[in-house]
Amino acid sequence: MLLSFEHVSLRYDPHVAVLSDINLALVSGMFYFLTGASGAGKSSLMRLIYQVEKPNVGRVVLFDRDTSTLLPHEFPALRRRLGIVYQDFRLIQHLTALENVALPLCVAGAHTSDVRDHVSELLAWVGLGGRENAFPCELSGGEQQRVAIARAIVNKPKLLLADEPTGNVDEMSSKKLMHLFLELNKMGTTVLFATHQQDLVQKYAKPVLRLKKGRLVTSLAEVA
Repeated sequence: MLLSFEHVSLRYDPHVAVLSDINLALVSGMFYFLTGASGAGKSSLMRLIYQVEKPNVGRVVLFDRDTSTLLPHEFPALRRRLGIVYQDFRLIQHLTALENVALPLCVAGAHTSDVRDHVSELLAWVGLGGRENAFPCELSGGEQQRVAIARAIVNKPKLLLADEPTGNVDEMSSKKLMHLFLELNKMGTTVLFATHQQDLVQKYAKPVLRLKKGRLVTSLAEVA
């Protein structure tokens, strides 16, 4: 099993549960939608997967490891098996598109001579060939999100978390981004795609996990 939550609850405040008794299991190679209204707990669930937060109750098992047993030096290796794309891009403004995408490789210690060709190919794959030297301020919202996708997958993650990735782009860009996520999934990457856009969920026949006020009201794979 790629990922499982077992009776997971999360509280930021002692009196307010952000997530309550979440049970779910993600299978490798699948594409899942995570839906719910704003404030339903989608981003918090993502933060638990990425190990930014720890559950107050229950356990998260990721890549066959109970994350509560991980030692501090084990977190970087685990996170390299994850990719994450945010709604607000989170690009470093003084770095070019190529430098933004290359950053995870450089942090992991890749040789500089190997990085440029690989990153250039990846930028071409997401539709940004010839834009390697552009800074974020020179790119449209859709282009910035494609840089963010390239950065998230440059380490070939097993699981890609997409947190409202189409929320800040126009309809045409949204369609192009969806195509990229679906192509990544076809190549074997498991995708968890959080969105409150029901038109996207209804358009694609993918399993749905639906949150309502911090509770998982749909825990079985359903076709929208």
